[in-house]
Amino acid sequence: MLAPTALEHEEARRIKQEEMIHECNLWEDPAKSNEILIKLAGSAKAIDALKDLKYKAEEAKLISQLVEMEAINYQLFKQAYTASLDVRKLLDQYEMSRLLKGPYDKQGACVVIRAGSKGLNHEIWKEELLNMYVKWAEKLGYKGRLVEKHTSMHGGIESATIEFEFECAYGYLSGERGIHHKINSQNGSVHHEVTTACVDVVPLFLGTGFDFQIDDEELIVSCSPSLLRDRKSRTELTVCLQHIPTGISVQSSGERSHFANKVKAHNRLKAKLLVIAEEQKVCDVSSIRRADIVDEWQKETRRYVSQPYKLVQDVRTGIELPDLNSILDGNINTLIGAHINIRHTE
Repeated sequence: MLAPTALEHEEARRIKQEEMIHECNLWEDPAKSNEILIKLAGSAKAIDALKDLKYKAEEAKLISQLVEMEAINYQLFKQAYTASLDVRKLLDQYEMSRLLKGPYDKQGACVVIRAGSKGLNHEIWKEELLNMYVKWAEKLGYKGRLVEKHTSMHGGIESATIEFEFECAYGYLSGERGIHHKINSQNGSVHHEVTTACVDVVPLFLGTGFDFQIDDEELIVSCSPSLLRDRKSRTELTVCLQHIPTGISVQSSGERSHFANKVKAHNRLKAKLLVIAEEQKVCDVSSIRRADIVDEWQKETRRYVSQPYKLVQDVRTGIELPDLNSILDGNINTLIGAHINIRHTE
Protein backbone atom coordinates (compact mmCIF):
# COMPACT_ATOMS: atom_id res chain seq x y z
CA MET A 1 0.00 0.00 0.00
CA LEU A 2 1.48 3.37 -1.03
CA ALA A 3 1.88 6.05 1.62
CA PRO A 4 -0.85 8.47 0.31
CA THR A 5 -3.41 5.64 0.07
CA ALA A 6 -2.46 4.35 3.52
CA LEU A 7 -2.70 7.88 4.90
CA GLU A 8 -6.20 8.30 3.48
CA HIS A 9 -7.19 4.94 4.99
CA GLU A 10 -5.93 5.87 8.46
CA GLU A 11 -7.54 9.33 8.34
CA ALA A 12 -10.89 7.73 7.44
CA ARG A 13 -10.45 5.28 10.32
CA ARG A 14 -9.73 8.14 12.73
CA ILE A 15 -12.86 10.03 11.61
CA LYS A 16 -14.95 6.91 12.19
CA GLN A 17 -13.50 6.47 15.68
CA GLU A 18 -14.17 10.12 16.52
CA GLU A 19 -17.78 9.65 15.43
CA MET A 20 -18.05 6.61 17.71
CA ILE A 21 -16.83 8.70 20.64
CA HIS A 22 -19.48 11.34 19.98
CA GLU A 23 -22.20 8.69 19.67
CA CYS A 24 -21.44 6.73 22.85
CA ASN A 25 -21.68 7.86 26.46
CA LEU A 26 -18.15 7.75 27.86
CA TRP A 27 -19.41 7.34 31.41
CA GLU A 28 -21.93 4.55 30.81
CA ASP A 29 -19.43 2.10 29.31
CA PRO A 30 -15.88 3.07 30.45
CA ALA A 31 -14.30 -0.14 29.08
CA LYS A 32 -15.68 0.39 25.57
CA SER A 33 -14.81 4.10 25.70
CA ASN A 34 -11.25 3.32 26.74
CA GLU A 35 -10.94 0.81 23.92
CA ILE A 36 -12.07 3.43 21.37
CA LEU A 37 -9.69 6.03 22.82
CA ILE A 38 -6.76 3.61 22.60
CA LYS A 39 -7.59 2.85 18.95
CA LEU A 40 -7.93 6.57 18.27
CA ALA A 41 -4.48 7.19 19.75
CA GLY A 42 -3.11 4.37 17.58
CA SER A 43 -4.65 5.92 14.46
CA ALA A 44 -3.22 9.33 15.36
CA LYS A 45 0.26 7.81 15.74
CA ALA A 46 -0.09 5.94 12.42
CA ILE A 47 -1.19 9.15 10.68
CA ASP A 48 1.82 11.04 12.04
CA ALA A 49 4.15 8.25 10.87
CA LEU A 50 2.55 8.14 7.41
CA LYS A 51 2.77 11.92 7.03
CA ASP A 52 6.44 11.68 7.92
CA LEU A 53 6.81 8.85 5.42
CA LYS A 54 5.11 10.91 2.70
CA TYR A 55 7.42 13.85 3.41
CA LYS A 56 10.54 11.66 3.27
CA ALA A 57 9.36 10.02 0.03
CA GLU A 58 8.85 13.44 -1.56
CA GLU A 59 12.26 14.53 -0.27
CA ALA A 60 13.97 11.47 -1.76
CA LYS A 61 12.15 12.01 -5.08
CA LEU A 62 13.24 15.65 -5.24
CA ILE A 63 16.86 14.78 -4.57
CA SER A 64 16.77 12.02 -7.20
CA GLN A 65 15.57 14.63 -9.69
CA LEU A 66 18.51 16.83 -8.73
CA VAL A 67 20.81 13.86 -9.38
CA GLU A 68 19.48 13.65 -12.94
CA MET A 69 20.17 17.36 -13.33
CA GLU A 70 23.69 16.83 -11.92
CA ALA A 71 22.93 19.51 -9.37
CA ILE A 72 23.74 17.55 -6.22
CA ASN A 73 26.62 17.21 -3.79
CA TYR A 74 27.67 14.38 -1.50
CA GLN A 75 25.75 15.73 1.49
CA LEU A 76 22.48 15.83 -0.45
CA PHE A 77 23.10 12.35 -1.81
CA LYS A 78 23.66 11.07 1.73
CA GLN A 79 20.46 12.82 2.83
CA ALA A 80 18.51 11.16 0.01
CA TYR A 81 19.90 7.75 0.91
CA THR A 82 18.96 8.18 4.58
CA ALA A 83 15.48 9.39 3.61
CA SER A 84 14.93 6.38 1.35
CA LEU A 85 15.94 4.02 4.17
CA ASP A 86 13.52 5.76 6.55
CA VAL A 87 10.72 5.49 3.98
CA ARG A 88 11.34 1.77 3.52
CA LYS A 89 11.45 1.21 7.28
CA LEU A 90 8.23 3.13 7.98
CA LEU A 91 6.39 1.53 5.07
CA ASP A 92 7.49 -1.97 6.11
CA GLN A 93 6.27 -1.31 9.65
CA TYR A 94 2.89 -0.09 8.42
CA GLU A 95 2.46 -3.00 6.00
CA MET A 96 3.40 -5.43 8.74
CA SER A 97 0.73 -4.01 11.07
CA ARG A 98 -1.91 -4.44 8.33
CA LEU A 99 -1.22 -8.21 8.25
CA LEU A 100 -2.16 -8.63 11.91
CA LYS A 101 -5.56 -10.30 11.59
CA GLY A 102 -5.59 -12.55 14.67
CA PRO A 103 -8.32 -11.97 17.29
CA TYR A 104 -5.79 -10.63 19.83
CA ASP A 105 -3.11 -9.21 17.51
CA LYS A 106 -4.18 -5.60 18.15
CA GLN A 107 -3.70 -5.93 21.92
CA GLY A 108 -0.73 -5.00 24.06
CA ALA A 109 1.73 -7.67 25.16
CA CYS A 110 3.03 -9.12 28.41
CA VAL A 111 6.46 -10.70 27.91
CA VAL A 112 7.80 -13.06 30.57
CA ILE A 113 11.47 -14.11 30.48
CA ARG A 114 12.39 -17.03 32.71
CA ALA A 115 15.38 -19.21 33.46
CA GLY A 116 16.07 -22.05 31.08
CA SER A 117 18.79 -23.33 33.42
CA LYS A 118 20.57 -22.11 36.54
CA GLY A 119 23.83 -20.21 36.50
CA LEU A 120 25.21 -16.70 36.08
CA ASN A 121 25.65 -16.97 32.29
CA HIS A 122 21.98 -17.91 31.89
CA GLU A 123 21.00 -14.91 34.02
CA ILE A 124 23.18 -12.57 31.95
CA TRP A 125 21.56 -13.95 28.79
CA LYS A 126 18.09 -13.15 30.14
CA GLU A 127 19.26 -9.57 30.78
CA GLU A 128 20.39 -9.31 27.15
CA LEU A 129 17.01 -10.52 25.88
CA LEU A 130 15.21 -8.13 28.22
CA ASN A 131 17.23 -5.22 26.84
CA MET A 132 16.63 -6.42 23.26
CA TYR A 133 12.84 -6.18 23.62
CA VAL A 134 12.99 -2.84 25.44
CA LYS A 135 15.23 -1.35 22.73
CA TRP A 136 12.96 -2.75 20.01
CA ALA A 137 9.98 -0.91 21.50
CA GLU A 138 12.00 2.30 21.86
CA LYS A 139 12.89 2.20 18.16
CA LEU A 140 9.15 2.19 17.43
CA GLY A 141 8.63 5.19 19.70
CA TYR A 142 7.20 3.23 22.64
CA LYS A 143 8.38 2.14 26.06
CA GLY A 144 8.30 -1.24 27.72
CA ARG A 145 7.28 -1.20 31.38
CA LEU A 146 9.34 -3.53 33.57
CA VAL A 147 6.73 -4.68 36.10
CA GLU A 148 8.58 -7.62 37.67
CA LYS A 149 12.25 -8.46 38.07
CA HIS A 150 13.52 -11.18 40.40
CA THR A 151 17.24 -11.41 41.02
CA SER A 152 19.41 -14.32 42.12
CA MET A 153 22.08 -14.35 44.81
CA HIS A 154 24.57 -13.45 42.04
CA GLY A 155 22.60 -10.32 41.19
CA GLY A 156 21.48 -11.69 37.82
CA ILE A 157 17.93 -12.09 36.56
CA GLU A 158 15.94 -15.18 37.54
CA SER A 159 12.81 -13.89 35.82
CA ALA A 160 11.46 -10.63 34.45
CA THR A 161 8.14 -9.41 33.09
CA ILE A 162 7.70 -6.49 30.69
CA GLU A 163 4.41 -4.97 29.62
CA PHE A 164 4.07 -3.19 26.27
CA GLU A 165 0.94 -1.07 26.40
CA PHE A 166 0.58 -0.14 22.74
CA GLU A 167 -1.60 -1.38 19.92
CA CYS A 168 -0.40 -4.46 18.00
CA ALA A 169 2.36 -5.31 20.50
CA TYR A 170 1.01 -8.85 20.92
CA GLY A 171 0.70 -9.33 17.17
CA TYR A 172 4.34 -8.33 16.75
CA LEU A 173 5.76 -10.31 19.67
CA SER A 174 3.67 -13.50 19.79
CA GLY A 175 6.19 -15.23 17.52
CA GLU A 176 8.88 -14.70 20.18
CA ARG A 177 7.43 -17.42 22.41
CA GLY A 178 9.81 -20.28 23.00
CA ILE A 179 13.34 -21.13 24.03
CA HIS A 180 16.10 -18.73 22.98
CA HIS A 181 19.57 -20.32 22.91
CA LYS A 182 22.85 -18.42 22.94
CA ILE A 183 25.72 -20.55 21.62
CA ASN A 184 29.38 -19.84 22.28
CA SER A 185 32.45 -21.91 21.35
CA GLN A 186 35.69 -20.52 22.77
CA ASN A 187 39.04 -20.92 21.01
CA GLY A 188 37.66 -23.17 18.28
CA SER A 189 36.64 -25.88 20.75
CA VAL A 190 34.19 -28.52 19.54
CA HIS A 191 32.36 -28.14 22.84
CA HIS A 192 29.73 -25.43 22.78
CA GLU A 193 28.58 -23.44 25.78
CA VAL A 194 24.80 -23.06 25.47
CA THR A 195 22.84 -20.63 27.61
CA THR A 196 19.05 -20.65 27.55
CA ALA A 197 16.12 -18.41 28.34
CA CYS A 198 12.40 -19.13 28.00
CA VAL A 199 10.16 -16.39 26.64
CA ASP A 200 6.39 -16.38 27.03
CA VAL A 201 4.07 -13.79 25.48
CA VAL A 202 0.39 -13.27 26.34
CA PRO A 203 -2.03 -10.54 25.25
CA LEU A 204 -2.31 -7.48 27.46
CA PHE A 205 -5.86 -6.34 26.89
CA LEU A 206 -6.08 -2.58 26.39
CA GLY A 207 -9.29 -1.41 27.98
CA THR A 208 -11.30 -4.51 27.06
CA GLY A 209 -12.79 -6.62 29.82
CA PHE A 210 -13.10 -10.40 29.84
CA ASP A 211 -16.52 -11.88 29.21
CA PHE A 212 -15.94 -15.01 31.30
CA GLN A 213 -15.06 -15.90 34.88
CA ILE A 214 -12.95 -18.67 36.38
CA ASP A 215 -14.46 -20.46 39.38
CA ASP A 216 -12.36 -20.44 42.55
CA GLU A 217 -12.77 -24.24 42.70
CA GLU A 218 -10.75 -24.47 39.47
CA LEU A 219 -7.75 -22.61 40.92
CA ILE A 220 -4.83 -23.40 43.20
CA VAL A 221 -3.52 -20.18 44.78
CA SER A 222 0.01 -20.17 46.18
CA CYS A 223 3.29 -18.27 46.46
CA SER A 224 6.20 -19.04 44.14
CA PRO A 225 8.86 -21.10 45.98
CA SER A 226 11.62 -19.43 43.97
CA LEU A 227 10.61 -16.03 45.27
CA LEU A 228 11.03 -17.17 48.87
CA ARG A 229 14.79 -17.22 48.24
CA ASP A 230 14.74 -13.62 47.05
CA ARG A 231 15.12 -11.58 50.20
CA LYS A 232 14.39 -8.35 48.39
CA SER A 233 11.04 -9.47 47.03
CA ARG A 234 7.83 -8.86 48.94
CA THR A 235 6.79 -12.49 48.87
CA GLU A 236 3.65 -11.89 50.86
CA LEU A 237 2.29 -9.90 47.90
CA THR A 238 3.05 -12.50 45.24
CA VAL A 239 0.15 -14.47 43.78
CA CYS A 240 0.62 -17.70 41.80
CA LEU A 241 -2.38 -19.29 40.13
CA GLN A 242 -2.69 -22.75 38.66
CA HIS A 243 -5.72 -23.58 36.55
CA ILE A 244 -6.60 -27.15 37.53
CA PRO A 245 -8.50 -28.19 34.35
CA THR A 246 -5.62 -27.19 32.04
CA GLY A 247 -2.57 -27.20 34.32
CA ILE A 248 -1.66 -23.67 33.17
CA SER A 249 0.18 -21.56 35.78
CA VAL A 250 0.80 -17.82 36.01
CA GLN A 251 2.03 -15.42 38.67
CA SER A 252 2.12 -11.72 39.51
CA SER A 253 4.32 -9.92 42.01
CA GLY A 254 4.85 -6.44 40.60
CA GLU A 255 1.82 -4.70 42.12
CA ARG A 256 1.70 -2.96 45.48
CA SER A 257 -0.92 -5.14 47.11
CA HIS A 258 -1.86 -8.80 47.29
CA PHE A 259 -5.28 -7.98 45.85
CA ALA A 260 -3.83 -6.10 42.85
CA ASN A 261 -1.47 -9.00 42.13
CA LYS A 262 -4.38 -11.44 42.35
CA VAL A 263 -6.35 -9.38 39.81
CA LYS A 264 -3.37 -9.19 37.46
CA ALA A 265 -2.65 -12.92 37.79
CA HIS A 266 -6.31 -13.66 36.97
CA ASN A 267 -6.08 -11.43 33.89
CA ARG A 268 -2.88 -13.12 32.70
CA LEU A 269 -4.43 -16.54 33.20
CA LYS A 270 -7.56 -15.55 31.29
CA ALA A 271 -5.47 -14.11 28.45
CA LYS A 272 -3.40 -17.29 28.24
CA LEU A 273 -6.51 -19.48 28.23
CA LEU A 274 -8.09 -17.39 25.47
CA VAL A 275 -4.99 -17.86 23.30
CA ILE A 276 -5.04 -21.63 23.88
CA ALA A 277 -8.77 -21.78 23.07
CA GLU A 278 -8.13 -19.87 19.84
CA GLU A 279 -5.23 -22.18 18.92
CA GLN A 280 -7.41 -25.24 19.50
CA LYS A 281 -10.29 -23.55 17.63
CA VAL A 282 -12.80 -24.23 20.41
CA CYS A 283 -15.71 -21.95 21.21
CA ASP A 284 -14.82 -21.20 24.85
CA VAL A 285 -12.22 -21.79 27.54
CA SER A 286 -14.20 -24.61 29.16
CA SER A 287 -13.79 -26.63 25.95
CA ILE A 288 -9.98 -26.60 26.02
CA ARG A 289 -8.51 -30.09 25.71
CA ARG A 290 -5.69 -30.40 28.23
CA ALA A 291 -4.04 -33.29 26.36
CA ASP A 292 -3.83 -31.15 23.20
CA ILE A 293 -2.23 -28.09 24.79
CA VAL A 294 0.98 -27.31 22.91
CA ASP A 295 3.38 -25.41 25.14
CA GLU A 296 4.90 -23.19 22.42
CA TRP A 297 7.18 -21.39 24.86
CA GLN A 298 8.97 -24.68 25.60
CA LYS A 299 9.89 -25.15 21.92
CA GLU A 300 13.12 -23.81 20.46
CA THR A 301 12.51 -20.51 18.72
CA ARG A 302 15.90 -19.00 17.97
CA ARG A 303 19.65 -19.53 18.18
CA TYR A 304 22.08 -16.68 18.71
CA VAL A 305 25.62 -17.80 17.82
CA SER A 306 28.33 -15.53 19.25
CA GLN A 307 31.43 -17.71 18.69
CA PRO A 308 33.24 -18.81 16.52
CA TYR A 309 31.13 -16.64 14.17
CA LYS A 310 28.16 -14.33 14.70
CA LEU A 311 24.82 -15.55 13.42
CA VAL A 312 21.15 -15.48 14.40
CA GLN A 313 19.11 -18.49 13.25
CA ASP A 314 15.33 -18.37 13.52
CA VAL A 315 14.21 -21.98 13.84
CA ARG A 316 10.57 -21.56 12.81
CA THR A 317 11.04 -19.35 9.76
CA GLY A 318 14.48 -20.56 8.64
CA ILE A 319 15.82 -16.99 8.44
CA GLU A 320 19.53 -16.49 9.19
CA LEU A 321 20.99 -13.06 9.92
CA PRO A 322 24.72 -12.36 10.34
CA ASP A 323 24.53 -9.27 12.55
CA LEU A 324 24.11 -10.60 16.09
CA ASN A 325 24.96 -7.29 17.74
CA SER A 326 22.34 -5.44 15.70
CA ILE A 327 19.67 -7.99 16.68
CA LEU A 328 20.53 -7.69 20.38
CA ASP A 329 20.35 -3.92 19.95
CA GLY A 330 16.63 -4.30 19.19
CA ASN A 331 16.63 -4.55 15.39
CA ILE A 332 14.35 -7.59 15.26
CA ASN A 333 11.70 -6.38 12.80
CA THR A 334 12.98 -8.72 10.07
CA LEU A 335 12.44 -11.68 12.39
CA ILE A 336 9.06 -10.39 13.57
CA GLY A 337 7.93 -9.77 9.99
CA ALA A 338 8.87 -13.32 8.97
CA HIS A 339 6.69 -14.77 11.75
CA ILE A 340 3.78 -12.50 10.79
CA ASN A 341 4.05 -13.53 7.13
CA ILE A 342 3.96 -17.21 8.07
CA ARG A 343 0.85 -16.70 10.22
CA HIS A 344 -0.76 -14.68 7.43
CA THR A 345 -0.27 -17.43 4.85
CA GLU A 346 -1.39 -20.31 7.10
